[in-house]
Order: sequence, then structure tokens, then C-alpha cells
Amino acid sequence: MDTTPQAGASAEPVVQWGKVSALVGGQAMAQGGSFVLLIAMNWTAVQLGGTGAVSALMLAATLPRALMLIFGGAVADVLGPRFVLLRTTAARVVVLVAGTAVVFVAEHLWQLAVIAVLDGVLLGLGGPASSGLMPQFAKREHLSRANSLYAMVLRVAPIVGAPVGAWLIAVGHLWHALLVASITSGIWLACLLYVTQGMSRPRHEPGTPLVKRSADGFRLLARNPRLRWMFIASFCLDLAFGWPVEVALPLLVSERGWGVGAVGVVIAAFSAGALGSSALGAMLAHRISLFVRLVVTGAGIAVGILVMAVMPSVVTLSVVSCLVGLLSGFNGPAIVTVYQQSAPDSKMGAAMSTLALAGIGTGPISIAVFSSLSLALGIQATWMLCGVVALISPLSAFMALRHPSLADEPAADDEAATGERAGTDEPAGGEGSGPVRTEKAAVSEPSPAPASV
Repeated sequence: MDTTPQAGASAEPVVQWGKVSALVGGQAMAQGGSFVLLIAMNWTAVQLGGTGAVSALMLAATLPRALMLIFGGAVADVLGPRFVLLRTTAARVVVLVAGTAVVFVAEHLWQLAVIAVLDGVLLGLGGPASSGLMPQFAKREHLSRANSLYAMVLRVAPIVGAPVGAWLIAVGHLWHALLVASITSGIWLACLLYVTQGMSRPRHEPGTPLVKRSADGFRLLARNPRLRWMFIASFCLDLAFGWPVEVALPLLVSERGWGVGAVGVVIAAFSAGALGSSALGAMLAHRISLFVRLVVTGAGIAVGILVMAVMPSVVTLSVVSCLVGLLSGFNGPAIVTVYQQSAPDSKMGAAMSTLALAGIGTGPISIAVFSSLSLALGIQATWMLCGVVALISPLSAFMALRHPSLADEPAADDEAATGERAGTDEPAGGEGSGPVRTEKAAVSEPSPAPASV
């Protein structure tokens, strides 16, 4: 593996595989514990108050998290990822341990709601800082491999965590699941102590209030066309995929009399495809053209979503679902990689908060919009409409690749002639593929290089 520094660059290796492994391993534990807790809390809520209780609990967890994502990016940029992550993760361990003790005594819905709100706030504050860590340890084309490895962990977490959570509730109590989540969060905290060692806080910028900086991510989208097009690409895919998976799939299965087991088979097929391609991407992503990973796979996903609506059997629907998952395993990490490489280091937290909102914020919108349309168009026609909306994603990704990836300041050194960005060593057009970057005007004197991403 290439871990040698570039000539004339600092002694920092291109890839710090030890820290990448610790980051991915710690996140695997944390995500697995979160899914254990999610299943256990939702099932407990059903027992305490039925469907209404589950809806209230989900709102208690998701709304604070979405709101805090807006401020979480600004906080990470002002205080630094180490400061934010160590404190939010430590606070989460305290909340989960306290919740374990409280629920051990008695289980009430209001207790679950308080735990969900506090957990959502802490996850929202720490999320952008966590998302901005990987570019610190993997640079150039290897960032794609690291992000694919990270995506694989996110695929595995629900596969492992969900059944464990269900088993803990079946044979034990909610406090068992809370205890497991506390332990996995503690492991994540230990990993963070290692991977963020040596990171310093950013230079303080007086006179800029945090509320104003919370909009930095949206200001970046306004002035950086590459980020803006990638945001649209991510948003449209999530918008097009939310309603079919969460609402339309069970309705379509019921309408065709296939049985509820078909839903699980289709989702499992998608997860298997995504897991396999994420694993493949961790090894070979740097050898696959960025144009293929973004534009071609995005078009394939859109066509797959459209075709899924007309599949005549569970087998064919599962096969197409697996293929869509396979393409998603390449497309998702590529979007994250381009976003990370296109954002200036000083605004990385703000940039990642907007990308997170593109995912978290689209679920309710997708369900509300397409559920309303399905009343007039029907399930199958609305599902096909989702496929048409998804086609916007590869078009937006193509437009993004036509724009250069800019940092805080232009670097005028020998690398500029080859289209590489100083500090990140990013090849022209994004990892050596796709359209070539437009060169900036020649500068007679070298300007300071931006901070390394």
C-alpha cells in the first residue's frame, strides 16, 4: 500500500492505515450499538404505547439530531474535531449509562423520550466532526478506498445490530440494550482518543458568532459549484429512494399478494449488494474511474429504481434490488469523497453537516411528497416517477466533475501544472478521472498552500 510521502511534502504518510482502521473499527462498534438500541427502544415503545409511541420516539430522536447537525458543523470548525468528538462521545456514554440505571428501575415512555432527545442532540453535534476525520488520514485516491471501507461498516451495522437488539428484548430487558450501547460508545471514545491524538484546535476567529457560522455550509454551496452539484446529486438519490423502500415496497408486496417475507428478502438483497461493492471499493476504488463511480452508477441506480416497480416476481425484484445495492456501494462513498476533497479544510465541518442533512432531511420529505402523489397516480406509477427523479443525480454529478475542486486559497507550485490541489494531492478532475480541471491563471509568486484536508 502506498504510505510514502510525496517529494517535497511533509513527512506525513499519504495513508495512515493504523488510524483509518481504528476509526472504522470504532465506528463499527458505535453504529452496531446504536442499531441495537434503536430496535430495543422502538419495540419497548410499542409495548408502552403502540404506534403513536413509536412515532413520538422517532421524532424525539431525529428532530434534535437534524437541528444540531446545522450547528455541529460550525462547532467542529471553531473548536476542532478532537475537542468536539471527545466531549460529545463522553457525554453520550454518560447519558446511556444513566439511562441504563433509570430504565433498570422502571420503564416509562417519557424516560425513553428523554434518552432519545439527548442522544440525538449529541449525535447531531458530533456527526460533522466525525465525518470530517477521514481526509486527515487518507489522501489522494486512497480517500475513496477508506470511505468505501467506512461505508461497508455502515452496511454491516444494521445487519448485526438489529437482530442483536431484537434478541436482547426477547430474552432480557431494555436496560440490557442500553448497557450494550454504553459499552460500544465507550470503545468508540477510546478509538477517538487514539485517532485524534495530536490534533490541535483551529485558530480562533474573533467577531464571528456561532449562529452566523452555522450557515457556512449553505454559503459554501452558494459559491462552490462543485459542492453544490454534489449536494444536489446526493439529495435527489435520497429523495428518490426514501419513499419506495419505506412505504411503497410493503404496499406493493401486499398488493401483489407476495407475503410480508418478500419485504425482508428484497431489503436483504439490496444490503448484500451494497455490502459486497463497498468491500470491493475498499480494495479497488482508486482503480475505477470517478466518472464511472459517480455518473455511470448513478444512472444505473435510477434505472434500477424505475425497473423495480414493474418486476413480476419476488425473485426478479430481489435481483434488481441487489444490483441497485451493488451500484450504491460504489456511488455513495464516491459522493462523500468528492465532497470532502472539494471542501476547504477550514469549513470541513460545515460542509459535512450539509451533506448529512441531504440524507437525514430527505426521508420525511420523500414520504410526504410521494405518498401524496401515489393517491392520484398509484403506487407503481409513483415508484417509476421516483426513478425519473433519481436520474437528476448522475446529471448533477457530471456537472460537478466539470468544475475544479477548490481549497481555501490557490496554490502556485509545480503541482498546479498537473491539476493537483495543494495539501490534498487531488488529481485533475477528481482522482484522475472525468473531465480535466480548468487551470487557474499563472501566478508569478507562490502563495501559501491551504491546510491539508
